[in-house]
Amino acid sequence: MMRPFTALAALALATPAFAQTRDAATINALLAQPLPADQAAMKAHVMFLASDALRGREAGSAEYDIAAQYVAAQFYAAGLRPAGDDGGYLQRVPLVVYKAADKGAMSWSGKPLVFAEDYIPAANPARAETTVTAPVVFAGRGIVAPQLGVDDYAGVDVRGKIVAIFAGSPTRFPGEERSYFASAATKAQIAAARGAVGIVMLDAPRAGPRQRPFAALAAGYANPKTTWAMPDGTGTSAAPTTPVLGTLSQAAAAKLFAGAATPWSAIVALAQTDDPRYAPVPLVGTLTARTRTAFTPGASSNVVGIVPGADPVLGKEVVILSAHLDHIGVSPARPDDAPGRDRINNGALDNAIGIASLIEEAKRFATAPTRPKRTVMFLAVTGEEKGLIGSSWFVDHSTVPLGAIVADVNLDMPVLLYKFEDMIAFGADRSTLGPIVRRAVNAVGVGLSPDPMPEQGFFTRSDHFNFVRKGIPAVFLWPGIKGAGKAPFEDFLSNRYHRPGDDLTQPILWDQGVRFVATNYAIAREIADAAVRPLWNTGDYFGTTYKGPMAK
Repeated sequence: MMRPFTALAALALATPAFAQTRDAATINALLAQPLPADQAAMKAHVMFLASDALRGREAGSAEYDIAAQYVAAQFYAAGLRPAGDDGGYLQRVPLVVYKAADKGAMSWSGKPLVFAEDYIPAANPARAETTVTAPVVFAGRGIVAPQLGVDDYAGVDVRGKIVAIFAGSPTRFPGEERSYFASAATKAQIAAARGAVGIVMLDAPRAGPRQRPFAALAAGYANPKTTWAMPDGTGTSAAPTTPVLGTLSQAAAAKLFAGAATPWSAIVALAQTDDPRYAPVPLVGTLTARTRTAFTPGASSNVVGIVPGADPVLGKEVVILSAHLDHIGVSPARPDDAPGRDRINNGALDNAIGIASLIEEAKRFATAPTRPKRTVMFLAVTGEEKGLIGSSWFVDHSTVPLGAIVADVNLDMPVLLYKFEDMIAFGADRSTLGPIVRRAVNAVGVGLSPDPMPEQGFFTRSDHFNFVRKGIPAVFLWPGIKGAGKAPFEDFLSNRYHRPGDDLTQPILWDQGVRFVATNYAIAREIADAAVRPLWNTGDYFGTTYKGPMAK
């Protein structure tokens, strides 16, 4: 149940928070602007959740816990039934913060490699100490996707070996597959399925989007990461038997390729091309890697409420509306900080507006003239910013039978800085959700557009993807960037995304928030009332890869 610090007490902090804001005059001017009731309701949630008092709602912090209590109180006020732990709205999520405990050690055929010149160690969330000695095989980008014409492991046996791979995936892949195969978790699972005992990442001669240079990795090698905790205090891992041991520089890669049938210079030349197609290369030698990992326990909560379904049969099935409640907290101080520099990452668009939308969706369902046939669950998750942790915990520890969940509709970071002329629906066309989404989008006067930035990997970077990996059809909807949307959207990503500027001083169009809520409500309502639960399209990659209860 809730902690003694109640949501009512938390609400009392809202007014002082704005008085303390660095740009209080701007905030006060915004608050003075009258709005229609539906827009004002959304804005009120964001005013509190994105206030300085909540200090960026970092998962595991006391301020996040206050935000969770606020959402629980709003669910209660809307008339939702609690669906968390022990009859309450909160579902506890055990966390563990882990980081490299030292610089580790690596050697190639008995010759030591040099920290920060040749290698950067990687913390292993699954073990305090990791030591691996094995031959190495270069396996391209570590992808096996025969339906897309790529098998980086073709003709090579990596059982008992370490694989050396590049980050990224081919730009010719469809957007969502491109995102999926670029994921480090996907690469680790592919390597584990083939019996590899470890992975080393190679610094790419031609870096792709979102890839950090080797020097930056060296500077941050001991930065902490977070995952959900196992009972023994270690963390979860995408592939516990096949840990990522670290990253090797290009200079170190040249050492490993000495004497190989394909020289490193040929790999470098191939990597510079637009569509490199790698063949596996067994390397001549043995790599030894030792890493040590330090663990610090923590805890956070998801918030879960339901509107029970009215149909005696379909009511046992569940449609989920999800949104992440956490953000990234407070940026660390820098020596060159200007006096009074704002370091609080308020997370107004990311994702206080998503949570505001979730609450307003809950109110619509709870006050509708007729109850939905299926049960509708409202799920505010923790730890999205740390790696989709809360949704990962939920799908592995669901408070309803997993097989009863028919779909997830995810609400994450709608950029409401312009009147949107189209929408982007990640994942919709993979299942029978597609026509439902199209009807809802058309009803607010716009059409659908494809993902304009597949290189960013948004499909695997939000909470709906954890439902996908359980075989559950999911959709994640964004206002598109057609027409006037392109410039403000790109400006947001470049200058305010994951920065203190994502606050209430932005020119947020609350009427567009109401359009966003209406669209997602229509999607969830049609799913909830449909005679048949959503099904994957025949042959869809994710429907066949993750054989869940609804896969064709």
